[in-house]
Amino acid sequence: MNTEITSIGSAGYALSQEQRNRVLRNTYWLLALSLLPTVLGAWLGVATGITESLRGGLGLIVFMGGAFGFMFAIEKTKNSAAGVAVLLGFTFFMGLMLSRLIGMVLGFKNGTDLIMTAFAGTAGVFFVMASLATVIKRDLSGMGKWLFVGALVLMVGAVVNVFVGSTAGMMAISVAAIAIFSAYMLYDLKQILDGGETNYISATLALYLDLFNVFQSLLALLGIMGGERD
Repeated sequence: MNTEITSIGSAGYALSQEQRNRVLRNTYWLLALSLLPTVLGAWLGVATGITESLRGGLGLIVFMGGAFGFMFAIEKTKNSAAGVAVLLGFTFFMGLMLSRLIGMVLGFKNGTDLIMTAFAGTAGVFFVMASLATVIKRDLSGMGKWLFVGALVLMVGAVVNVFVGSTAGMMAISVAAIAIFSAYMLYDLKQILDGGETNYISATLALYLDLFNVFQSLLALLGIMGGERD
């Protein structure tokens, strides 16, 4: 028997420590790289106003269609070099979709400070969850189904609020999203560390979505609660 292969937790994952470390290392590198197209997409969207017309139902259709289309393509290409290119295209698209919120926040007198605070808060959440993932020994794979249900309920609530336009609803959804996707971050990191996720492109996509949703929700909350008009 290969003594380098170990069974991890109750889930029974069998992957060497070296393989798990390689997946984690590649995931972190690709995650860092994925932020560049996101920033570029957000800058382009703010500079050109290309997403200003994407309001209400139209914005929802474009976002959902684009996001799920890209995620389907990533899943189909994740075992090839093309998967990296498709993932980076997805992060550029997500940056474009984020630009409308960023543009609104930049309209506040303290808009730049709010964006930096949201970025720092997201980085802090990631650091805490990454630290917890390394010290928690129990198998967290059972969290997946509950988090998935929570994310579905959250998505339905967000879709409804697009048409209702409630500020209170937006705040409640943002708080729930921060909690759910912070927990998802811990779950996804633990999956990598325990050998449950073996593809670094899939792992990067999962963590990117966690970070994106936490950042977007923090920024929305800060804009609602702390935005200063001129």
